[in-house]
Amino acid sequence: MKQLTRSRMRVLATAGAALAIATGVMTAAAAQSSPARVAALGRVAIAGTKPAWATAKSQLRGAAAKVAAGGGTVTATVYLAGQDPSGLAAYAAAVSTPGNARYGHYLSAGQAMARFGPTGAQIGAVEGWLTGAGLRVTGVSDEIGGYVRVSGSVAQAARAFGVTFGAFRGPDTSVDRAPEEAASAPAGLAADVLTVSGLDTARDMMRPQDALPPPGQNYWDAGPCSAYWGQKIATDEPTAYGFYQPWTTCGYTPRQLRSAYGVAFSGMTGKGQTVAVVDAYASPTMLADANEYATATGDQPFRPGQYTQDLAGSWRDTAPKGCDAPSWYGEETLDVEAVHGMAPDANVVYVGAASCTDQDFASALAMIVRQHLASIVTDSWSEPADQASITRVYDTIFEAGATEGIGFFFASGDNGYEDPAYEDGSSNRIQVDYPAASPWVTSVGGTSLAVGMFGNYEFETSWGTLLDPLSRNGRSWADATPGDESLYYDGSSGGGVSTVYSQPWYQRDVVPRSLATALPNGTTSRTPMRVVPDVSADADPSTGMLVGETLYEPNDRTLGFSLSRVGGTSLASAIFAGIEADAQQAARHPIGFANPVIYSLTRTFAFHDVTDHPFGPGYVAMVRDNYTDPYTQAGPQVTWLRTLGIDGQGASALPAVRGYDDATGVGSPASYIQSFEGFRHSPHGHSHRHPPHRH
Repeated sequence: MKQLTRSRMRVLATAGAALAIATGVMTAAAAQSSPARVAALGRVAIAGTKPAWATAKSQLRGAAAKVAAGGGTVTATVYLAGQDPSGLAAYAAAVSTPGNARYGHYLSAGQAMARFGPTGAQIGAVEGWLTGAGLRVTGVSDEIGGYVRVSGSVAQAARAFGVTFGAFRGPDTSVDRAPEEAASAPAGLAADVLTVSGLDTARDMMRPQDALPPPGQNYWDAGPCSAYWGQKIATDEPTAYGFYQPWTTCGYTPRQLRSAYGVAFSGMTGKGQTVAVVDAYASPTMLADANEYATATGDQPFRPGQYTQDLAGSWRDTAPKGCDAPSWYGEETLDVEAVHGMAPDANVVYVGAASCTDQDFASALAMIVRQHLASIVTDSWSEPADQASITRVYDTIFEAGATEGIGFFFASGDNGYEDPAYEDGSSNRIQVDYPAASPWVTSVGGTSLAVGMFGNYEFETSWGTLLDPLSRNGRSWADATPGDESLYYDGSSGGGVSTVYSQPWYQRDVVPRSLATALPNGTTSRTPMRVVPDVSADADPSTGMLVGETLYEPNDRTLGFSLSRVGGTSLASAIFAGIEADAQQAARHPIGFANPVIYSLTRTFAFHDVTDHPFGPGYVAMVRDNYTDPYTQAGPQVTWLRTLGIDGQGASALPAVRGYDDATGVGSPASYIQSFEGFRHSPHGHSHRHPPHRH
């Protein structure tokens, strides 16, 4: 999760065409947008293939927007549904649900592929359809979530997919080509197609690069700060809510987090488990940084062979205006160090996608399932739900992973609801993030955690912070009144109600119906919907974890290893993934897709029930100093009051209340690991794997 001077969730680029853009309207033989017209031509529309941003309002018209027939090039990817998609979902649910006769009876990767992967006949039929329209096949993947990739002219693509191409003002404000209607496939092949990507050019890919750019600058934390919650009180600053407030923490160590979340008490270390970390690109100093960090914080470095990497063959879209490759180095470093910190004996495999696009991330996840690289996967990236281009592909990969006993964990987001009124300029409405909203992943939200002097858990609130500056005379805070829209919003745990997915079986009787039917646009759904997050863990950058990374020093000339305090739901997801490895060690078999088990434990001591007001009415706050320029340690320090437990405001507010809520889910780990001691008697089946916040 990229961190500049304010909180921002790492947003995926929409997977776009790889070659030249045709900035006009293509009016070659193409089907009309009406469903009746499509049906009359013996075709079936493919859902999700018309970008949400390609509207009549954003469309460009006139002579400048027109191109001659056949102008431009399209590189499209047709994703394959494989065999028995409904059977895949049913099997994934059965093996993941305690009490089901199939619970824990996982398939091997080969068995899953043979049962649910695409057949040679399906691939051949799709290739025949596309080449028949004149397109050239440039790549084929026969795995679950596989595809047929083709290239050709705009005219050939229009003929193959039955669309008219138009020019639109895209989400990045540039001129982009996109279909004016949903793509379609011949009726006899429609069941074999999940979706199509690459028909729009919202993110034009750079050429592959053999080398990655160097890292960026460190974000330097200013003092004073506390080694644990409340160690130092800001008695020289004004009071707030009737009390002198504590100075922010310096950043917790993994040892403190293991103690607070019950890992130390359990005695588990993740031994025998493998966790995959998935991000874009690969920091050139990842392993060295993780080992130096472990030593600096009193833990053991990775043993030889305990950490491995599986990287893309080449890199794409690395430039600052693209995916900004160096901004991902801190993200993946945080993820690796947090997983290792929570499960010191677990194996960690880092999987580096070729870019930050949907297509490349899906390829990385499909590879994990195909090779069964790990049984736990943590991911710290997302995009607003309406910008996700290949959700059906992702969900198929997640379902396939569940059949093999693989659990996917995703950061829920760092802006509450994705609300354009606050910090998420990439979103055009109040909405949840994807893939965190998929019913087939565990969405991990964020908290502000107080760890005591002895590593004891003191309390948590939902992560949601309002900043109040010191007044000019230094005798008061400018306006310490939560709810005042003039206060500075500084990030919060992602969550909310999906408008796409109905309520999954495991959330019934746990998520209140009044919450599950309250859509973000203010209307009420007739049926309950999927609500996120599922669980939560520490994410507040002011109560975050120390992270060590090699970055440029304040002089911007020399590289050096440094420690800094980091937060974001990327931290929360990695923390929970590490704890999941400990839980699997306790259970002595893979937990797999964890949500059915997690929700079955909601009325036990497995989780802390996190609320916004842990001490009753009133607010929890802290004081923090920042450098004016934290990248160079320049300028005078600026003092802020940070009021906690305010996750969004107005229509996008996500209050943390008793029981399940859409800020922290069922809560944070308490005796979660110990809950799996009772699962030992039935080891079923056979198991055969957003840049962080530094402000």
